[in-house]
Amino acid sequence: MQSTPTEMMNKIFNEEAQYQRWLDVEAALARTLAKLGFIPQEAAEEISRKAKMELLDKERIEETRKRIFHPLVAVYRELQRICDGDAGQYIHLGVTTQDIWDTACMMQIKEAHRIVYDSLRQIEAVLLSLAEQHIDTIMAGRTHGVHALPITFGYKVVIWAREIRRHIERLKDSRKRLMVGHISGAVGTFASWGEKGPKVEALTLKEVGLEQPDICWQAARDRPVEFANLLAMIAATIARIANEVCLLMSTEISEVSEPWQMGVVGSSTMPHKRNPLIAEVIRSLAKKIRYNAALVTEVAVVEHERDLNFWLSESNSITESCLLMGEILTNGQDLMNGLVVYPERMKKNLDILKGLMMSEKMMMVLGRKVGKQDAYDIVYEDSMETIKKDIHFKEVLMKDSRVKKNLSETEIDQILDPKRYVGLAYKLTREAIALSRKEREKD
Repeated sequence: MQSTPTEMMNKIFNEEAQYQRWLDVEAALARTLAKLGFIPQEAAEEISRKAKMELLDKERIEETRKRIFHPLVAVYRELQRICDGDAGQYIHLGVTTQDIWDTACMMQIKEAHRIVYDSLRQIEAVLLSLAEQHIDTIMAGRTHGVHALPITFGYKVVIWAREIRRHIERLKDSRKRLMVGHISGAVGTFASWGEKGPKVEALTLKEVGLEQPDICWQAARDRPVEFANLLAMIAATIARIANEVCLLMSTEISEVSEPWQMGVVGSSTMPHKRNPLIAEVIRSLAKKIRYNAALVTEVAVVEHERDLNFWLSESNSITESCLLMGEILTNGQDLMNGLVVYPERMKKNLDILKGLMMSEKMMMVLGRKVGKQDAYDIVYEDSMETIKKDIHFKEVLMKDSRVKKNLSETEIDQILDPKRYVGLAYKLTREAIALSRKEREKD
């Protein structure tokens, strides 16, 4: 059974996985230093053999960490302890903590990036199929929470899909900027290795699957900031879709529903309740990701060549955002895959305003006879009369001599038919679906 985004993110962002990536970078560095003649080959081989978390004593690491208040040093001291001979003396040679930390973090981000990318493509595929299925499913379009003009459900859904597509393109474009580490020493000048420094960095980063930067970025935190804000944007989009499901699922509207199965409990005291549980979870989690993005951006104001001001806030926020994003994507996939649509309810809701939804079309048609501004005034007055008397719009129009002398009853009936006033919704939906499918071929 395929792992969920939640499970995959949890596997990447736990303490042991973080420690293992530190070890992976240290081992890659040792192999590179041996290749370039800085340390003995036997030392590099021994470091590589022992740089595995299952061989290290986790209790010792924790004890050392508490004593020296430095988790990375606690890990590589434990690695040094278990290395045979003097191999441990060559661990962490010429680098600084942030070289290892940032590079390991980018290794995590690379994996998280792929999870988000793959998950969004899955969500996009479901949305495109849903839009295709409901190209001609008429429903009320709403602005400010109020009926506006008729649209189709397919049109609404393909707008969601296109927003997801833009995030997919952003993820693709961000790879060249994000998948970059750095191995350049205390202030990024390669002082420990001299002319061979850039080669040390290039070979080490290649071993761990990252690109080499054009220059050190220890103090330039735009890469983590970009990723944190990209997650925030994606979370906001999925939350917007979830929020729309909540609104359309409300009792008075009831046009869609979350997936539901027998046994799910909506309330501890009201047995009838089917609440938008998945959608509400998504909306809640997305808020935290947006706030995390703000914090990562805030702490990017780093002093001189490096300080500690940003470190934990950035690292903890990105870790938390990735874990939350895993949950959002898992819930988002469940929501989209199981979304239930009620076309008949959509059709019924079209006439809640008793014909008033078609006031614009009435104004447009009547305007050809009496002028647009006069037509607006006539239709406005008749609309207010309809609301005041709580009767059908047609009834008021038929009694208005200004309308009757210009339009027949048959024409009025045609004007008040929502199916005749969805503009280019069918065409726009088909074109957007086709464009997305074409773009998916290039992914």
